[in-house]
Amino acid sequence: MDYDLIIIGAGPAGYVAAIRAGQAGLKTAVIEKKHVGGMCLNWGCIPSKAMLESAKYFSKLGMAGDFGVEGLDPKKLTFSWEKGVKRSERIVRRLTKGVEYLLKKNNVETITGTASVEAADTVVVDNRKLTAGNIIIATGSYPRPLPFKVHENKILNLENFFSMKEIPQKLLVVGEGPVSAEISQMLALIGKDVTLLKTANKVFPALDDYLNTYISRRLDSLKIKVIEGTAGGFDSLNLDVYEGIVNCMPRKGIKPTGSLKPEENESFYVTDEHFMTSVRGVYAVGDVNGRSIYAHAASAQALAAVNHILGITETMETERVPLTIYTDPEIAQIGRTEQQLAAGGEEYKVNEFPLSANGKALTEGQSEGVLRIISEPKYGEVLGVQIIAHNATDLISEAAAYMAVESTVWDVAHTMHAHPTISEVFLEAGADAIGKPVHKA
Repeated sequence: MDYDLIIIGAGPAGYVAAIRAGQAGLKTAVIEKKHVGGMCLNWGCIPSKAMLESAKYFSKLGMAGDFGVEGLDPKKLTFSWEKGVKRSERIVRRLTKGVEYLLKKNNVETITGTASVEAADTVVVDNRKLTAGNIIIATGSYPRPLPFKVHENKILNLENFFSMKEIPQKLLVVGEGPVSAEISQMLALIGKDVTLLKTANKVFPALDDYLNTYISRRLDSLKIKVIEGTAGGFDSLNLDVYEGIVNCMPRKGIKPTGSLKPEENESFYVTDEHFMTSVRGVYAVGDVNGRSIYAHAASAQALAAVNHILGITETMETERVPLTIYTDPEIAQIGRTEQQLAAGGEEYKVNEFPLSANGKALTEGQSEGVLRIISEPKYGEVLGVQIIAHNATDLISEAAAYMAVESTVWDVAHTMHAHPTISEVFLEAGADAIGKPVHKA
């Protein structure tokens, strides 16, 4: 065998798997045909969040007078897409170089090329045959084609979107899920005329109805027109009025070529609880198995797969993957929703605390939002948490920690939090859940 482990794809699933394998002493190679860091670092998570922050910063400058800043005329402010892109590119270069360094430090061989999986122990890269005891496929996913025909010149694919020097004024965003909401809001915040064509009944089908209702209201407040997309409705669209169409469609798995064909379901590899495919010794982690669209889930799956190769048989709790949307304010969720619990006939209760009563949120001028805790009424176990706050994607990690150890609302209510902090909303909602609210009427 040339290697103990060959990994195909160097995104957040692939490079994390490679680093973990290298640390464990496995002779490891990672194959990447484009850029180390994959979609997330190069044209997905990081560039999009950098541009979102630029858009949020631009929109908040109009509040400068409220904070005592004088001499700034909001009417004279303009947004430079090109300069925002240059900032994001600097961040991307720094992070990708960091990943390259870590791969090298942990003795992982990086091979540039296109991989073809020919057997459970054989990978061919540009006519070079490689063998390994195990293979991890971490090739990611890509947005599906638009559900209607349109001239290709109008289509703005996310792979190139955040490297464009300028973008059109009147835009149609097509899709569903967090990316569609983030892109729509980012464009609206910098003054673009945005229409969102939903390809599902909800903006983000996996979220609780409470959060979806909030997203819809927020989009409306930004004058983002939302169109209900249906198979028949696409034909009646007047696409001529849009200067650009942003493809945020649901994704499909990108699979390597070759003779080996593990079982698939709707373009994604089918995997077991250890992320092994139907072929023994061949694993599929990240977007390519269709279990989650998130980079943090991909990295966790990668660690679980490598651990299984090392003989560590722990499993990953997929229900406890935080769902995050980096809008303004941010939105996050973990655990079960009200709809899931109601459908299963399970009893639950909901307690919440608004950011409008939180001292830190008020001082920051970020008081829009709420924290909701869904718990089991008999013993008080935390079943789910939902957050709307400007830092919700950070706060949700506290909820993940509670749920990892099956905490109760009593535990939440008795966890001391520094004051003033946004995270105090956990303590307040927990206290409300045990019937002892302090700062809630």
